[in-house]
Amino acid sequence: MASQMFSEHWYRVQNQRVALRPGVRTRRQIYRGEVWRVLYDPFSHQFFRLRPAAYEFVARLNPRQTVEEVWKTCLEQMPDEAPGQGEVIQLLAQLYLSNLLQLDLPPDAQQFFERYRKRKTKERMSYLSYIMFARFPLFDPDDILNKLKPYANMLFSKLGMAVWLVVVGLAIKTALDNAGALMDQSQGVLAPSNLFLLYAGLVLIKALHEFGHGMACKVYGGEVHTMGIMLMIFTPIPYVDATASWAFRERRKRILVGAGGMIFELFVAAVATFVWANTQPGALNALAYNLMFIASVSTLLFNANPLLRYDGYYILSDLLDIPNMYQRSTQQLRYLVEGKLLGKKNLQPASPFRNEQISLAVYGVLSGLYRVIVFGGIILFVSRRFLLAGIVMGTICVTNWILVPVIKFVHYLLTDPSLERNRGRAITVSAVSAAALVALVAWVPFPSSFTAPGTVVAAPFSEVTARTSGTLVSILTPSSEEVSFGSALVRLEDGEWDYTWRGEQAVLAHTDALYRRALHQSTADLDVIAAHRKVMLDRLDRLQEHRLHLNVRAPLPGTWVSGTLQDLRGMWIERGNILGYVLNSENRQFVAVISQDEARWLFDQAGVHRARVRLRGSAQEPLEVPTWRVIPAEQRTLPSPALGWYGGGDVAVRQDAREGTEAAQTFFEVRLDLPQEESVELLHGRTGRVRFRVAPESLWTQVSRRIRQIMRKDR
Repeated sequence: MASQMFSEHWYRVQNQRVALRPGVRTRRQIYRGEVWRVLYDPFSHQFFRLRPAAYEFVARLNPRQTVEEVWKTCLEQMPDEAPGQGEVIQLLAQLYLSNLLQLDLPPDAQQFFERYRKRKTKERMSYLSYIMFARFPLFDPDDILNKLKPYANMLFSKLGMAVWLVVVGLAIKTALDNAGALMDQSQGVLAPSNLFLLYAGLVLIKALHEFGHGMACKVYGGEVHTMGIMLMIFTPIPYVDATASWAFRERRKRILVGAGGMIFELFVAAVATFVWANTQPGALNALAYNLMFIASVSTLLFNANPLLRYDGYYILSDLLDIPNMYQRSTQQLRYLVEGKLLGKKNLQPASPFRNEQISLAVYGVLSGLYRVIVFGGIILFVSRRFLLAGIVMGTICVTNWILVPVIKFVHYLLTDPSLERNRGRAITVSAVSAAALVALVAWVPFPSSFTAPGTVVAAPFSEVTARTSGTLVSILTPSSEEVSFGSALVRLEDGEWDYTWRGEQAVLAHTDALYRRALHQSTADLDVIAAHRKVMLDRLDRLQEHRLHLNVRAPLPGTWVSGTLQDLRGMWIERGNILGYVLNSENRQFVAVISQDEARWLFDQAGVHRARVRLRGSAQEPLEVPTWRVIPAEQRTLPSPALGWYGGGDVAVRQDAREGTEAAQTFFEVRLDLPQEESVELLHGRTGRVRFRVAPESLWTQVSRRIRQIMRKDR
């Protein structure tokens, strides 16, 4: 906390008489062997953490002494540790803005509420800056948490944690045992038919997550008075304010409160795993899977990730004994930029310890890059589905992340008094850095690639359909067996066929009798009877054909794959229903869907350098594909409905198409020859993505092309 000893602004505060407000509470916390103090105001719910030397100064503030008198006293007693005048000014300003100070001035309630109003206005304005994660408080959950506290005490006891470990451990084993089914079901997570259950699972798991934070805070003596709705990417989900845990003295308790949401979330996900593994496909099974999916994705990408200011951030901060990591990492990066590059004097790093300075700088860079990558990915994802929402989000992010900082930085370079002596160096270094950044983005080539969705197709293959209606009575050839042309696969049965056949035979015999009588008695009726006899013969031929088709046979040689056909035994099968597939067991292709913009690379013989296929849910290395060919004709029908939005894929489809296979835009089909090997990875119908490595391009070219593609898409 050491800073410049003297400040030209000291005269503004030296004669003020200030003190902490009477309602402010103080808590001790230990970080890296140092005793810190946390100032907490229950009224405004503000927290302020101070190092020992800063607290010694703040604790001495009282209405009977001026700021300068208190500072001189600290300087006499702690000459090496006392805060400098610049730090005192900054400290008093922060405490004042946090409503933790009272001034020795005539009471002015309007001034107090004016500060409160400005702070609330600033918070509301921040909603626009963080539009993807805006928060809206709704009610006080303290009474509810008080009623739930006995159950929370049981969970956070040693026995409760032991039970939690056993349940979660067994759930992980269950998930690993059913890994294949988990991966297969993940393909339909974003299908339109699953969106309602996905959102219902999200609300349920996040409500329990937030109550987990609140109950953990309540167990260890904290107060929780705010619960509301957070718009995460325009999706309303619950949130709770458990910041009272910041004042806990024991680090273990602060960590458990930070992890409380994930503890509840993972426990519910574990129970959902058992439900999913022991139920048949249906609404309950799908809801359980969605709970598992949401818990894992949200925990890995957001809650447990310390690069975002969520649970993992506060847990890591306590584990490393580095409080205020985000603010201090920003301060450390500012120190490096202003002090080392711009030449600004009298600056101090965010920490006196060398290893902590490095940690803060690395954290600041990594967290900034991660936020840009995650939020940029979110914007692209939203833009693919909702163009207008993506444009709004992108505009706000560009404004807050690029335009506003650039304008503020230019204003700082031109007008800040602290740069008066070295303003020329600061402007020169900034201009050179900006030019280097522009050159890096606009001209330096970077590896470039694009991906496309696709599906594995056996070449050739044939759908085996029921050519007539009947009851499935037996499966003559088990699934995965090799068959030859004409091999019997399935036998259907039509109980009414015999009755119909005998009835039609009787009618034909009667018609033949009438024909013979007409030969002797009424030759004028012969033509009519002959026509009727022909109709009856056609009916008998169709009945005979119907009987032949009750035995379903292989249309070509290959591998017979019948999937879940065993479950349909004894059920009525309508004509045209798909019973299975006969697949070529030696030749498989990956059929990919390429947009018109990206197809230009494929028509250029030297455009694509390499192609690699990764199948969805596969843990193996991507498959190298040496050869491929483009079908030189625009198409609209997808090779599989699993590639379209209705099937959980990425390709936009026409809303009026029932099958979900008609794309909203024309595309080119690319067929890639997969390695000729026997592998479960290469099952017919499995979806994935192919990545084409193309000639290097600048970042500006790649990003601008991607934006143009999004803007041109037919929504």
